[in-house]
Formats: sequence, structure tokens, C-alpha cells
Amino acid sequence: MSVKPLMSVRDLAVHFPLRGSLFGPKPVVKAVEGIDLDIAKGSFYGLVGESGSGKTTLGRALLRAVPITRGAINYDDGEAQYDLPSLSDKELKDYRKRAQLIFQDPYAALSPRMTVRDIIAEPLEVMGLTKSRQETDARVREIAAKCRLNLEHLRRFPHAFSGGQRQRISIARALVSGPQFIVADESVAALDVSIQADVLNLLKEIQEDMGLTFLFISHDLSVVAHVCDHVAVMYLGRLVETAPTRELFAAPRHPYTKALMSAIPSLDPDDRGKAQKLEGEIPSPTNPPPGCKFQTRCPFAIDICRKDEPKLESSGSEHNVACHRWRELMEEHALEDA
Repeated sequence: MSVKPLMSVRDLAVHFPLRGSLFGPKPVVKAVEGIDLDIAKGSFYGLVGESGSGKTTLGRALLRAVPITRGAINYDDGEAQYDLPSLSDKELKDYRKRAQLIFQDPYAALSPRMTVRDIIAEPLEVMGLTKSRQETDARVREIAAKCRLNLEHLRRFPHAFSGGQRQRISIARALVSGPQFIVADESVAALDVSIQADVLNLLKEIQEDMGLTFLFISHDLSVVAHVCDHVAVMYLGRLVETAPTRELFAAPRHPYTKALMSAIPSLDPDDRGKAQKLEGEIPSPTNPPPGCKFQTRCPFAIDICRKDEPKLESSGSEHNVACHRWRELMEEHALEDA
């Protein structure tokens, strides 16, 4: 039985116009292009890709934090429904209570002039969610406890905390308004490896305890494998593969996904040195290549890849891939293993 999507996205595009010449057409950065995506309610959904692939822009589009060029984004948590591209100012304010962002850098995201109590309480005061200081303080203490922060922590300023503690403060601030949908944008990338697992486990505990839906943005597939139940792989503003996490790691279809996975460090000496190196860098989103956007770096590209852009199509149960040759490549791989 399929779970009803909390967030349903169809043909989403986010373009940013640049300054051009007075006479020619203005160049446009196609940060996100033609995205179709369903995020099930209560899921921990991973979004991965290299820097510059459009992950952050997609996450911010789902929060209505960037202008939407075209497409549909429908939010439905069972209590409220929103058509994001056409939200009025009042609806947008209401939606902000239900959808929040955890920033990447815990050092830059917190005001050094505010105590931790005031930082966490600010969304409640701005949105008018509490009627008295006592009610605000009670809510702040409740959320702080969930994020492993005590009363003494609430009296201090951000400079007194480590990176992991600051990120817990950021998480508490995002949770205090009682949201249903959280975008965690590289929320452990700035932390030491020893702290990452602690923060990831905290996010997972909170998600299960409060029944939240997460979009977890990362460039690290090993981190995504630890917490996510579904993964979408993004390249140059497009989704190239989506699948349940176990299935994606067991049988990746797209050459780009395979290259990302081969770069995951392994403790097995026999696996070292087997990483598939991707030549070159992601092309400019102002002038993407024709056909498959990955064809300029793909070792398996042929003529059709350079002419026709592949569509995201089903390759099995909930497993979708955008590649002209995925079936052929899977068969060749099976013969090599035989």
C-alpha cells in the first residue's frame, strides 16, 4: 500500500536571469529543470549530487524561498493543503509554520547577539504562535530537551558552544513552530566526522518521534545510506535516478549514480583504487549540453545520448532512471559477473 505524498512536484523549473548585453537575449541559469518528485509523508528522503547540481535550489523551491519559474508543487499533510506557486501572502505565512529549513553552517546561522533561548523562541514570536512569555518558555524548554539541550544551555550565547551543539540549536529553532516538513540542507557537512553520526541519529529520532517528513540534502552517499529510506540523484538541475535506498545501493542504474557510489571510501583493501573517475566538471547551467546532460562526462555515451534527452522512466518497483542505455549496461554488467 503506497503512502500518500506530503509533497508532490511536477515539471518544476527554477531559472535565474543574468545580466546580458543590451541587444542579445539575457542568459538564464537553469538551476532546476523539469523535476517530477513525490515525497511520502513521514519519510526521510535523500537528495544527492555534486556541488552545483541544483540540490539547494530545489530544496528552497519546496519552501517557496526562491521564485518558481514553472511547474506545480502541491503540499498536503492531511490538515492543510497548499499550491505553492500560487500562495497568497497569508497562505505563505501559514505554510512557513509547517515547512522549515535547517541550515548547513551552524556558525553563520545563529545570531551572536542572542541567547539560545531567544534564538529558539524567535519563530514563535514572529509567527504569533504563543500568547505569553510563559507559554513561549514552556515550548522552548520542551523542544530544547528533545534536542538534548538543558536549561543552562538556554542562558548562553552561541559562541560558547561547539559545532555539534550549535547544530542542535539550529534544529531546535526549526522544530519549535511545530512543522511537518523539514529541509535539512547539508546539515552535517560542516561538522567533524565524530559529531556527524550523533546529529544524524538525533534527526532520525526526532523524525520518528514527531512523525516529520525530511528532505535531506547531501553530497555524501554514505551519510544518505545511514538515515534515508528513499534517494533521488540530481545532476545539472535534473533528476537522473530515484529509488528506495536499499534498492539504489544494491543495483544502481545510472552511470552517474555508479560513479558517486564508487567514490565512497571502503575499508576493503581490494576495493581501493576502483573509484570511477569522472573527467571534467558539471557544465554551466546557462549553456547545458544537448541531449543527456551527463553525456559530456559519461564513458558510455553514444549518438542518441548527444541528441535526445532521456526521460525519467520506471525500471522496477519505485525505481526510476533517466538513461538511454541503462538496460544494455545492466546486461553487460551481469555478463561480466557471470
